[in-house]
Amino acid sequence: MAQQPAKPVTTTKTTPVSTPVQFIFGKENYRLLIASIAIVAFGFVLMSGTTDIYSTTKIVIAPIVVLAGFGLGFYAILKKPSAN
Repeated sequence: MAQQPAKPVTTTKTTPVSTPVQFIFGKENYRLLIASIAIVAFGFVLMSGTTDIYSTTKIVIAPIVVLAGFGLGFYAILKKPSAN
């Protein structure tokens, strides 16, 4: 009983279908995020302002501007990108 030679196994290589890369954030998300960073920085500049410690700008307006910047940043992160 002699062994018969094994038949060669032929494999066909399939090329993977390339799909376009999908980013988590869209262009508008990045623009909003950059705008929020600028608003927060502006709020800190307002906070450093004049030499008067009890200035309304330092105590009231600047913290509101900083919080608005943080709020815009959270919105920029949570906003779904458009389906274009």
